[in-house]
Amino acid sequence: MKSRLQILLLCLIARSISQATELGLDATHFTINGRRTFLLGISYYGALGAPEDFISKDLDDMERDGFNWIRVWATWAAFGNNISAVENDGAAREPYLTKLESLLQDCDRRGMIVDVTVSRQNDTTGGPRLQKFEEHERAVRVLVERLRPYRNWYLDLGNERNIQDKRFVPYEDLQKLRALVRELDPKRLVTASHSSDDESFLKTFEKYLRDVKVDFLANHRPRSAASAEESRVAVESCRKRLKELDLNSPIHLQEPFRRGYTKGWEPTVEDFFRDLRGAIKGGAAGWCFHNGAQAGRQDGVPRRSFDLRETRLYDQFDSAELEVTRKVKGIAANGN
Repeated sequence: MKSRLQILLLCLIARSISQATELGLDATHFTINGRRTFLLGISYYGALGAPEDFISKDLDDMERDGFNWIRVWATWAAFGNNISAVENDGAAREPYLTKLESLLQDCDRRGMIVDVTVSRQNDTTGGPRLQKFEEHERAVRVLVERLRPYRNWYLDLGNERNIQDKRFVPYEDLQKLRALVRELDPKRLVTASHSSDDESFLKTFEKYLRDVKVDFLANHRPRSAASAEESRVAVESCRKRLKELDLNSPIHLQEPFRRGYTKGWEPTVEDFFRDLRGAIKGGAAGWCFHNGAQAGRQDGVPRRSFDLRETRLYDQFDSAELEVTRKVKGIAANGN
């Protein structure tokens, strides 16, 4: 007969399991704990460099505003500050790997999803890193094995992996990396983000689904004054092409336009709302309120999610961005 202490422990374990947050798929949608859920996200790239109290306050604000996923990089080294969770050769890198795990735990308690993104290299995030397949493979293995107990995250195998610079990851490498993740953690959701105009993506994405076998599509669409107006058509065209190919996949708008990206055009509050409405009406499964450093300034200030050491994310937003965060929940809830 079980003692009272044993029963209490079993109840606590059961409660802990029942409260865990699990990301899944249902045809063209994401699910959280089995319920179809639109992923309303926000870029939080440099989280591993932020003080704990910054993270806690930012996550509180995100929850209040209806955000249910964040995008965090496991390979981030901007503005002379390397906060990567893996070394340039893919080995574990502390204390940042532990901090990534802690962030997942915090988001798990809050019912939030985490995008863990890996990138080989670009001018913004330093390097060179993961330039050899063996290094990239080691990084994926380290991340999946360490974070396997948590079901509230997915893996982006290579940010904008199609760009022909040091970010480039061949399809053959992606196939092997995807197979490795399936071997280590069969239910882990995986993507590999792409960056191109909408028409080019329509001609490309079949290889991601059939050859690499990603779980969902993530194209980084163009960033211009016309982008928001084109969002709905872009998603509908992708959905139509999927049907023609007899394929099924969520379409995740993981990194749309943002303020500070160029000196020539700053998206307005209504641009963000129009983009989100178009995504929802077109049939997208998720959308991100993207943010980053300011173009045209040598120091990049405000750096927003790109550097969270000195100022937390919400305290770096301008008035337009704060208005978006306050109202975006309502738009996501009803699509208008």
